[in-house]
Amino acid sequence: MTQNLIDKMFSALAAYFSDKINLTPQELELMETHCVSKVLKKKEFLLQEGEVCRFSAFVVSGCLRSYRLDDGGNEHTFKFVVKDWWITDNESYSNGTPAQYNIQALEESELVIVAKESFLLLLEQIPLLKPLVDRLQSNSYNASQQRIYKQISATPEERYLAFVEEYPDIFNRVPLHMVASYLGMSRETLTRVRSHFAKGK
Repeated sequence: MTQNLIDKMFSALAAYFSDKINLTPQELELMETHCVSKVLKKKEFLLQEGEVCRFSAFVVSGCLRSYRLDDGGNEHTFKFVVKDWWITDNESYSNGTPAQYNIQALEESELVIVAKESFLLLLEQIPLLKPLVDRLQSNSYNASQQRIYKQISATPEERYLAFVEEYPDIFNRVPLHMVASYLGMSRETLTRVRSHFAKGK
């Protein structure tokens, strides 16, 4: 990996934070010393089930998914993560327990990795960071709760429309069976729903 690419990737993270809070040049420099740049090839894993997740990853470019296998070997997609989003395995990260989810790149992806120990240190040394992180975690939790509610109460059509709003270009990037898995419906049902809305345009 070239230094130019490393610099570009951290610049994307710095821009993300600077858009939300006022960081000093010294704070940005401190943050950079605790970040590691990483490029994943398509289908490469960032985390596999059974490993302990000791990091958070910021997506500079690309697309990843978090998924889990049931006892029958069927995949259940928990989330897709695209540019300017964060990904980790929350339970494994918080408790130091083996991950139950896999995190895999669906296309070549550029990431900035922050180890848990480094992240905790940054929270101590950059005062504005903790309120932002608390807000982001709260937003993530609320989004998860809304998704659970929609899975329980919404029709396939409503789930599809909510998904398209959240991930407007995802169908050009992700296999259909993964989207169906995320939405909790069969591929056939998803195909029918998409066709219905395509005809209505």
